[in-house]
Amino acid sequence: MANLSWDDLQFFLAVVREGQLSRAARHLGTSHVTVSRRIDRLEQALNTRLFERNPRGYEPTPAGQRLIEAAERMEEAAGLIPLDQRAAPDQKRPLRLAMPEGFASLFSTHLLPAFIARFPLISLELITMPQVLSLSRREADISITLDPVSSGPYRSDPLVDYTLHLYATRDHLRSLSPITSPEDLRQQRFIGYIEEMIFAPGLDYLGEIHPAIRASVKSSSIFNQLAAVRNGLGIGVLPWYIAGKYPELQIVLPELRLTRTYWLTCHRDLRMMQWVRAVISFLSANLAERGHELSRPPDHAGPG
Repeated sequence: MANLSWDDLQFFLAVVREGQLSRAARHLGTSHVTVSRRIDRLEQALNTRLFERNPRGYEPTPAGQRLIEAAERMEEAAGLIPLDQRAAPDQKRPLRLAMPEGFASLFSTHLLPAFIARFPLISLELITMPQVLSLSRREADISITLDPVSSGPYRSDPLVDYTLHLYATRDHLRSLSPITSPEDLRQQRFIGYIEEMIFAPGLDYLGEIHPAIRASVKSSSIFNQLAAVRNGLGIGVLPWYIAGKYPELQIVLPELRLTRTYWLTCHRDLRMMQWVRAVISFLSANLAERGHELSRPPDHAGPG
């Protein structure tokens, strides 16, 4: 490492983080030709290939992966990625974080202020439509998913559990015959997801409650579904941590309880980077502290 140019290592880290020469060049304020030349020079100095070139971009080889940690230690020693308020504003690094819109509301309300304070050098990009993303194209650095990813170079870790329940307004329930069992739900109007647009198996709630239930008011947005339920248009399955804020909503059949898990999914290569590990640690620790707010207590049988 002593014979390597720190300048070349900066180009190396930029390509690792951006995945493409053109994006790395934009990040560094130079041309993709310059980036390519620096990578070639670094590979010649080490006498090894650091990246595999493929249609998706540049992916580190095993030798490249081993170089990442050493290069990041040099970067930190050079003071280029401080995590405190002394950092210069032009050193910000983009982080693209994808998550379901329900989780995004929780993150923006409760975690975002602390995130900004903890990582002033990260320019955060929030994507709340993860169904349109492709993990293979690295369209997000970190994804919060409803189901773990079990294939490819990705690792999924459980973040936090949450519960969902049947909700309707009190006025709507008074207009219905008494509901005492799932069988009584078959003739009711339900609000739910558009079947063809369910992007995660964990969102397929209604069949789990009763195989004969079908939604007649459908939306790909959980907040549109919430609005329809609050307007008395039917019964819907909603997360406790969202629906519990609205006193006009009543839990239907309190014994029915669906539990789901938010997973943190990230490419294994990215997990090798110190700053990514710091972000993952932040999310895990903060959600562990708030976990009790996401699940309805078993003895809670009243309204949301």
